[in-house]
Amino acid sequence: QVQLVESGGGLVQPGGSLRLSCAASGILFGIYDMAWYRQAPGKQRELVACITSSGTINYADSVKDRFTISRDNAKNTVYLQLSSLKPEDTAVYSCNAGLVVRSTLVQGYDYWGQGTQVTVSS
Repeated sequence: QVQLVESGGGLVQPGGSLRLSCAASGILFGIYDMAWYRQAPGKQRELVACITSSGTINYADSVKDRFTISRDNAKNTVYLQLSSLKPEDTAVYSCNAGLVVRSTLVQGYDYWGQGTQVTVSS
């Protein structure tokens, strides 16, 4: 059974930092592209950052230079370091694992965690 379990969310003040973790099981982690998404109340879910199986990283413009995605294949874990947090970063952050071939997600090999709440407020 495939499981993705996020942790590390919480309440922080503007300017603060958090590190989110997503631990995966039941997949061959090293061949999957990994991504973090977020969804704020009343808003569309957006891609925050992704890191491919080969290590290529992309960020949303809104978080570039503030967030850092990384992965540890030996631990089957992907991380998202959130720094210089702003109230607009408040959202549920979810981890995604997918097999991507030629920029296409392979049907049946796409998995999601339950999400972890990040709240940025003074």
